[in-house]
Amino acid sequence: MARFLTAGESHGPGLVALLEGLPAGAPLSEARIRADLARRQMGYGRGGRMQIETDYAVLQSGVRHGFTTGAPIAMLIENRDHFTGNGPDGKPWTHTMAKEPVDGEVTPIHRLRPGHADTPGISKYRQDDARNILERSSARESAARVAVGAACRAFLAEFGVAAHSHVTNIGGVQAHPPEPVDWAAVEESPVRCADPDASALMVREIDAAKEAGDSLGGVVEVVVTSLPIGLGSHIQWDTKLSTRLMASVGSVNAVKGVEIGKGFALADLRGSKVHDVIKPIEEWERNADGSWARAWPRRTNNAGGLEGGMTTGEPLVIRAVVKPIATMMTPLPSVDLTTGKLDQAHYERSDVTFVPTCGVIAEAMTLFTLADAFLEKFGGDHIAETRRNYEAYLADLGPRGSA
Repeated sequence: MARFLTAGESHGPGLVALLEGLPAGAPLSEARIRADLARRQMGYGRGGRMQIETDYAVLQSGVRHGFTTGAPIAMLIENRDHFTGNGPDGKPWTHTMAKEPVDGEVTPIHRLRPGHADTPGISKYRQDDARNILERSSARESAARVAVGAACRAFLAEFGVAAHSHVTNIGGVQAHPPEPVDWAAVEESPVRCADPDASALMVREIDAAKEAGDSLGGVVEVVVTSLPIGLGSHIQWDTKLSTRLMASVGSVNAVKGVEIGKGFALADLRGSKVHDVIKPIEEWERNADGSWARAWPRRTNNAGGLEGGMTTGEPLVIRAVVKPIATMMTPLPSVDLTTGKLDQAHYERSDVTFVPTCGVIAEAMTLFTLADAFLEKFGGDHIAETRRNYEAYLADLGPRGSA
């Protein structure tokens, strides 16, 4: 079983991630984690914060000489803006976010932002300053999640599992990516889109929204390949991998909808056009050693790699709808926290869109959830034990009684 926690605020000293459950012997380095953190910072439409930060996760524990030890993996990501940036009232963030009482006034945030955690947060936690809510609810926290996902990526890569993401829609501009998706082209795109024509239109839409002081949402897709059949379970509602994946991806900031495979489009089709027909054994492929390359392969993948809450062995496909960012340069009308009277929503430096970034964060959450399911199925305190269990399981797949 794997689990993780994060801590830290957007403009505090840094972010902390604690990942527990990875077996000993899995390769992991700060450089591998940095690669995913750098991807998170990219994307057209990001704000000035990304010009300040160079996210780097310093491994504090759980890794020695390039391999996990089985102990909890602690990671620290410094917020450079905390030490170098200018906070409200022209004072540094070290003053605004100080842990101890400070001399001089710190202006509280009273103008609540529609679409953000401000209003329910100040109500639930009985706060007189919305900064006590927005600092933790900021998408900055996702850097810690991406660090966790990078560690899980390194673990799953030992079993050939690969995860990618791309943007399929920004501001109503719909992409028509090639099949298969060119993942190298995605990483080179300013909006992480595989369709170059749509990519150019998305950039124009972002520019127009910025000019109008507005923000944009969109859709991201995560694709994971080389998963074995049978991760997850059909036994209970909370053990279904579909439940766990939709919850983890749905937890990403600004995500308002998650679908698997063809998702909502399946509502318009008859069953004969939906369900993924299983290939007969004559069409199965074998590896060089005679083992099945993939047991029970399908002709299509409308289910997105999941049936009955378990993986089918086909690529896992998850899409998430990302709403426009709540903080806008042209604020919406709102109310004052202290008086309840009409005012403009608070504005703090923000992105026009972070849809490209959401794809990387959704990858991270997917990778963590899959690593948890993988360890649930194959166990092992050392990766050699996990691999032995994994290989024994694969050797037993296929028609009963077949060679």
